[in-house]
Amino acid sequence: MLFSFGQKSSLLLIFFFHGIVFSFLLLRKGIIFNNKSSKWLSLLLFLCAMYITPHMLGYAGWYKKGITQEILFFVPFMQVLLIGPVVYFYTKSLLNSSFSLEKKDWIHFVPAALYLLYSLLIFITDKVILDEFYFYADGRDKDLSNWYQIAGLISMAYYLISSLRYYSKYKKLVFDSVSYAETILFKWIQNFMIAFLGVLVLRVLFFILNPEWGEFGSQFWYYIVFSFLIFYISINGYANAVKISIFNDVNTQSVNVFSEETQEKTNQELPLSDDIEDWKQKIVVLLEVEKIYENPKIILSDVAQLLDTNTRTISSVINLGFQMNFNDFINYYRIEAVKEKLISGEHHKITLLGIAYDCGFNSKATFNRAFKKSTGLSPKGFIEKIS
Repeated sequence: MLFSFGQKSSLLLIFFFHGIVFSFLLLRKGIIFNNKSSKWLSLLLFLCAMYITPHMLGYAGWYKKGITQEILFFVPFMQVLLIGPVVYFYTKSLLNSSFSLEKKDWIHFVPAALYLLYSLLIFITDKVILDEFYFYADGRDKDLSNWYQIAGLISMAYYLISSLRYYSKYKKLVFDSVSYAETILFKWIQNFMIAFLGVLVLRVLFFILNPEWGEFGSQFWYYIVFSFLIFYISINGYANAVKISIFNDVNTQSVNVFSEETQEKTNQELPLSDDIEDWKQKIVVLLEVEKIYENPKIILSDVAQLLDTNTRTISSVINLGFQMNFNDFINYYRIEAVKEKLISGEHHKITLLGIAYDCGFNSKATFNRAFKKSTGLSPKGFIEKIS
């Protein structure tokens, strides 16, 4: 039989097809909506499906003598040196839809390319030149070699750290640039990184706790746990891709802030300390008189445009003069406006959520968190207090 359906091979087969199906669905969505992050996640799921392939087919009897053994030997199914860069570029494309690969980015794929060249060299030597197993004289698949798996683990850890640093930079910039930061922080990317970290931690734990790690059969439970984590990533990653397609306008605006603000700040000078008080007064007028905080989509560049200056000046004044980031600064005025309405009894006429929307908040969760952060009380607790 070409595929021996046992307990182990059948379980891995289920996760293999799941990864392939969601890889296809994400690729299709990425093409239809021209969404790069969906394409990167599609590639990641495909690589993960290939990652479990040698064990799935191995438990199905493919490592026995014959053509199937040679397929597993000479086809480099496990591209562990490619998974890390794909995770990194998925993160970048998710947080910045204008991201595209540049010439310098191709260096990240050199290790994977070298391993492909190494695999090709083995094939040519064993099948074309010698027509007998030379590299494979020991009968062990090179994809499962400890040196290669450890190199892949180091590579994935490095790119996970790089992804976390990129997200940290994005998070700071968003809070400094938009007034609705919490709605575009991409909670999914945090969960994705935690899941991927789980893959690496499990890899290390299984390697340390299992003294027979090098034996083929002793790695089954690791690959099952790995498959469950990839199952989680595929389901939630696809759901996030659908959400991005629906809320494309919001994401595009936040991404523009991410890409343009970074470029703009490089050529802008900080305001002098003597000018900060003047700028503070101008900003306060916009907030207290013009009530620009009522615009739920107000961003830093809008304020800079209203005051005929650059974004770095406004950002510096808010950070240094008010000791807040832009998001907290705008939300402070929104909360003060909500408190005034509650004290005047507006909540007897319209709902609490209606008051929050009138004051510029665009979600109930964001309003509740901002109110608790500012007052130490929940909105209902504040109403009970003033009553």
